[in-house]
Amino acid sequence: MISEHASPLANLGGVDTGGQNVYVAQSARHLAAQGYLVDVFTRKDEDTLDAVVNWLPGVRVIHVEAGPVAKVAKEELLPHMKAFKLNMLRFIKNENIEYTLVHANFFMSAWVAMGLKEEIGVPFVVTFHALGHVRRIHQQEADKFPAERLTIEEQAVQMADHIIAECPQDKDDLIQYYKASEEKISIVPCGFSHHEFSPMDKACARKILGLPQDEHIILQLGRMVPRKGVDNVIQALAGVKVKDKQVRLLIVGGECEELDEETCPEYARLLTIARKHGVVEQVIFAGRKNRDRLRYYYAAADIFVTTPWYEPFGITPLEAMACGTPVIGSDVGGIKYSVKDGETGVLVDPHHPAELANAITDLLGDPSLLTEMSENAVDRVNRYFTWAKVAEQIIMVYRRMAPVTRLVRKQSQAA
Repeated sequence: MISEHASPLANLGGVDTGGQNVYVAQSARHLAAQGYLVDVFTRKDEDTLDAVVNWLPGVRVIHVEAGPVAKVAKEELLPHMKAFKLNMLRFIKNENIEYTLVHANFFMSAWVAMGLKEEIGVPFVVTFHALGHVRRIHQQEADKFPAERLTIEEQAVQMADHIIAECPQDKDDLIQYYKASEEKISIVPCGFSHHEFSPMDKACARKILGLPQDEHIILQLGRMVPRKGVDNVIQALAGVKVKDKQVRLLIVGGECEELDEETCPEYARLLTIARKHGVVEQVIFAGRKNRDRLRYYYAAADIFVTTPWYEPFGITPLEAMACGTPVIGSDVGGIKYSVKDGETGVLVDPHHPAELANAITDLLGDPSLLTEMSENAVDRVNRYFTWAKVAEQIIMVYRRMAPVTRLVRKQSQAA
């Protein structure tokens, strides 16, 4: 697997860490559980990282030197991908490895995979996680990726042996904007880990986090970047009309646990919006949290809200539903695929705070509906979206690309 900027070992919640990190980590973990040997190649961005980390039985993380050994925004990484490819090839030859296939994640990993296919003939599948054409539509001049991204994606679509789309919208976008062959695309969603996320007592979760028991709590959790629409949630808070209890918005995410206006521009922008709309006393900015703490935040909330402008998939709604928390989400991309409108939550326009406010008000005013949605949510994600089920579907894609005899290994080898 190649994931140039999103390491499975990274802390989550920052600008460049999120769903792709989880996807790569959990895919590798569950493929190894099925008996495969998996090497994950990612860029070395810290001096303290070992070149090879034996992360799990059957999974190694290979830190490839490409550019400065420091954090670099993913928008600035493309010039370093040639070094990434050369150093990856050097590692493969030095280790005398013959990989069965490569699974590229994101367009820069796909660029490397194309080079590997040309150099050593290894086939590749690609999961883009986000598409440049779609990003340009929504972000326009705010999109800082180089223009070459679109060309690379177009080439990768043609050269890939198979493409994994994360939801029906992703598949449609690949066909519409990249002229991808429908026969070459398989829809495989993201997933959640039931070992990490499952229902727990709300009062207990709030006690653990030191949150009030007598308030309605709305949760927004994820990367703190403009396209995630956190500002939309803050603006909606001002329009929520609930009389029985105080309504509190809990925002989890950011570059660090203690957010600072001077060092975190997005936090400063959101704080300004909260002040402008008179809700700053109702908002808690909790900062980044370790992954093992997230289930308590999901379980403590009455409703999980996520309203990004666009979303190739979105793992946080799955995690929230796995904890029994109904989701109000954008009617876009993967969210409209994972959230069942009216059954496990509500879908809304991501640019309409008043609509979101009404949805929050309606759900908080109907405890029985919230309970029903909670039960439906747990059932839905466990039926369709566990990482084990996702890994099974990924394996089916792999088997379409290579003979089964090359992919299935003896149990003794897996040990």
